[in-house]
Amino acid sequence: MHKVLLEWFEKHGRHELPWRQTQDVYKIYLSEIMLQQTQVSRVEGEYYPKFLKRFPTLKALAQASENEVLALWSGLGYYSRARNLLQCAKICKDTLPKEPKELMKLPGIGTYTANAICAFAYNQPVAVVDTNIKRVIMRFFALQDEKEVQQKAQMILNTNEPKKHNLALMDLGSLLCTPKNPLCDQCPIQQWCAGKESPHSFGKTKKTKREEKVIHFGIFLQSGHIAMERSNKNLYKNMFILPAIESAPKPFATFKHSYTKYNIQATLTLLNKRPPNTHLIPLQALSAYPVASIALKGIKKAIKHLQEDL
Repeated sequence: MHKVLLEWFEKHGRHELPWRQTQDVYKIYLSEIMLQQTQVSRVEGEYYPKFLKRFPTLKALAQASENEVLALWSGLGYYSRARNLLQCAKICKDTLPKEPKELMKLPGIGTYTANAICAFAYNQPVAVVDTNIKRVIMRFFALQDEKEVQQKAQMILNTNEPKKHNLALMDLGSLLCTPKNPLCDQCPIQQWCAGKESPHSFGKTKKTKREEKVIHFGIFLQSGHIAMERSNKNLYKNMFILPAIESAPKPFATFKHSYTKYNIQATLTLLNKRPPNTHLIPLQALSAYPVASIALKGIKKAIKHLQEDL
């Protein structure tokens, strides 16, 4: 099975991804953190290269301020990831530990990330289980209980080529063993798969039910600047957000946003007066400030709408 899987991976794997073309533990760690809750295309095309250009090493990142890091992370969401990344850099300074248990003592690093670092950067014989691999393993062994996945993944691990093996299973789950329409006839390990006759019976992902929420934002513009607040709440702590207003009887635009457990319907209303406790941020230099994703989306929507009205 190992031979067939790696032959398939050699031919069809996503080798072009930049974090797969390096053994640098910092670059691999960064990619793993960025890829949490974020599409590969967004990370690969924009945030990963931009972040590495500014902070090419863990040591360089360790010398950064939270403001700088959050500004580069702006728009990527889940900002605790950026704060934990910075904390790890300041704790470790030069390089990351090589043991999963030691890695898991660091902020923001759980079982998956620790195993991924050890397998992908250090080529250690550790089974990595992300969403795709979990689905593959559950179907392969026809499992109903998720608790067995890590042990089963470790059981079939190719200890001679752990990095390639884990990446192969990851790509298998992403490209063939997909949630809705698995391409079992193209799967290289189909003959050993216990769940191939009814793949939909195994590895189902539980849908997260989000709560509906309405937020009204005020837009105050002055000489190429926009009024924004510095948040002190956990979700957007120390980031710039649009000022919230109590009601919006005449909004000029609306937009949708979602995160973790909320589906947000947001409204935008032009304000004649600058709200208290706000900072005037230059629109041309917005990328230099740590601006929350929902605020960036609102600002883009506002500018587009106002330009159309001119």
